[in-house]
Formats: sequence, C-alpha cells, structure tokens
Amino acid sequence: MVSAMEVAVTVPGESTLTVEVIDGTYADVIEAIGMSPMEATVLVDGRPVPDDSPINSDEVTVLRLIHGG
Repeated sequence: MVSAMEVAVTVPGESTLTVEVIDGTYADVIEAIGMSPMEATVLVDGRPVPDDSPINSDEVTVLRLIHGG
C-alpha cells in the first residue's frame, strides 16, 4: 500500500517547510527540498540518520554539508 507522509523540514539559517513524501527514505526528503544527499544530512531528534532509512519521524532537520561561496 502506498503511504504518503508530511514531514516538517527545518534547514537552519535558511527555511522551514513541509514536504510530502510517498513511501520514502530520508534521501527523498533531502531531494524534495532541492538538495542532494551528497550535500546534506538529516537529523532526527538531533542525531544523524542514514539517508536510505525509511522515514519514521514527521519533523527533521536537514544540515547542508556543502555550502557555495
């Protein structure tokens, strides 16, 4: 069964938004906000989670690892 989940995403210093992900992983959350899993990591309750893990939290923080400048 296909399951959609709304996830509140905070990108410190940039934005807070909500994305909808269908049967996804944390990598899908990163991609839904226009980043690549190579340039960002997801934190749940302040701890990093593997980007290939299924989503099990409706609030996450995405930290940009690479920032242009």
